[in-house]
Amino acid sequence: MSASTYPWWHSAVIYQIYPRSFASTAGPLGTLAGVTKNIGYLADLGVDAIWLSPFYPSPQHDAGYDVADYFDVDPRFGTLADADEMISAAHEHGLKVIVDLVPNHTSEDHAWFQAALAAGPGSPERERYYFRDGDEPPNNWKSIFGGPAWTRVCDRADAPGSPWQDDQQWYLHLFDTSQPDLNWENLEVHELFEQILRFWCDRGVDGFRVDVAHGLIKNPALPDYDGEIDMVQGSGEDRPPMFDQDGVHEIYRHWHDILAGYDGDRMLVAEAWVDPPERLARYVRPDEMHQAFNFDYLVCPWDAQELRMVASQVMATFAAVGAPTTWVLSNHDVVRHASRLGLRTTGKGPNGIAAHDPQPDRELGLHRAKAATLLMLALPGSAYLYQGEELGLPEHTQLPDEVREDPAFLRTKGEEAGRDGCRVPLPWTAHEPGFGFSPTGETWLPQPEDWDRYAVDTQLSDPTSTLYLYRAALKLRRTWGLGEAVFRFVPTVPEHVVAGLCTTQDHKDYLVFTAIGAPAELPRGWRAELSSDELIERGETIVVPSDVTVWASRA
Repeated sequence: MSASTYPWWHSAVIYQIYPRSFASTAGPLGTLAGVTKNIGYLADLGVDAIWLSPFYPSPQHDAGYDVADYFDVDPRFGTLADADEMISAAHEHGLKVIVDLVPNHTSEDHAWFQAALAAGPGSPERERYYFRDGDEPPNNWKSIFGGPAWTRVCDRADAPGSPWQDDQQWYLHLFDTSQPDLNWENLEVHELFEQILRFWCDRGVDGFRVDVAHGLIKNPALPDYDGEIDMVQGSGEDRPPMFDQDGVHEIYRHWHDILAGYDGDRMLVAEAWVDPPERLARYVRPDEMHQAFNFDYLVCPWDAQELRMVASQVMATFAAVGAPTTWVLSNHDVVRHASRLGLRTTGKGPNGIAAHDPQPDRELGLHRAKAATLLMLALPGSAYLYQGEELGLPEHTQLPDEVREDPAFLRTKGEEAGRDGCRVPLPWTAHEPGFGFSPTGETWLPQPEDWDRYAVDTQLSDPTSTLYLYRAALKLRRTWGLGEAVFRFVPTVPEHVVAGLCTTQDHKDYLVFTAIGAPAELPRGWRAELSSDELIERGETIVVPSDVTVWASRA
């Protein structure tokens, strides 16, 4: 493999750590020291970087995405010294570090919002958020978590006393009532986030994942919107007034310039649920963000024609602005793909799965998930893995209602199961309490009793395990240079097959071949090097079983 001419993030495989559920060195909640303790495991897995979901001080109404202080670490996760040690340990193992940035809203506990409540209507403190007068809410916007997106100050349990006890102003929260939206028309908001970027860059982080990147700017008229409010948005006249407004791009151009002032190719990756791909590509123009999650691929059904169409469209659109495509199948906001692909209808799936919901076929789901992962990892660009997917972890679909914490579950009164099922603490050792997640055996969410089969130590002793497959795939991906290869779909294959020719920078050809829903013969002239499940040999013919992916080199 020839030396890369691209920055590290162009083809990096990045592992998402959900800190409260990764590993603990204390009690039921994961810790930064738990991450540091297992950096060697991640390096051995073969990833290039880690991304950590929020670990800042927070009341944890939305699992840390309600930030009370962007310049510190929540004591439940550790200290700033622990963060420094983790960053240093990652770098010593050759791993880059990306941290979450939450710029759309703060926690209600943030000093700014508390000052806004105390200062009262018309104050400069309230200009940092969206406060509005009126007997009725300013518009009909709904929260993504259910219910209205506006709350009246005097209706809060902590409403300020005299002289504001009859404070009728409303404040905007596109998510939970505890997450007031920041007003990005206010210069102080811009200044705050410049300070935040510099603070963490100075501590050595290599990039930022930007939460709700498409939501910072709202239509200043705050017009009514009768469409459904969710994270997947339309375009043109259908584009809602609170998402994907053109003003967001000026913000990211400024952030790009800030990061460019540091060495080491610091990067920004957008969580932007934007449709169509042409709108998403605007976020990764050369002077803006470096990556944007390709959610169209995540929500694509397990169907050969659909996968080819979506991947082709997204790759072409991103290439037009000179940006790599960023692939992902699972994260902390969606049903794990090992379960999603085991449902009768594949695609994005429901917002969580409860015990009374239709249950996924666990074996089928894992079988397809391994094939889907090998297909994804052969595509050019960067790829994100969500903690536990390398173990084949399924969604926890049997969580009791009383332990669920996701505001989506609470605000919809259980109509949506929410995201807790994909956030259950990882199993490290099969025969210890809590599967070795914490020294005490405590876990903030209960683990299924049969997760011993998925534990890290179980899989490390089994060369046929999902963990071994991920390790082999990541090693081969790096050796072959697939992340920076030129990719072309092979047209001369059956319709139920997704096949791509990968031509690497050193002019070698490799084949990725996925049979979906029915077996297919591997084309002659190719030698299987890695497959998601066993292949069938019939003389000189190699049969790829249904829902299996194979990587092949020229024979």
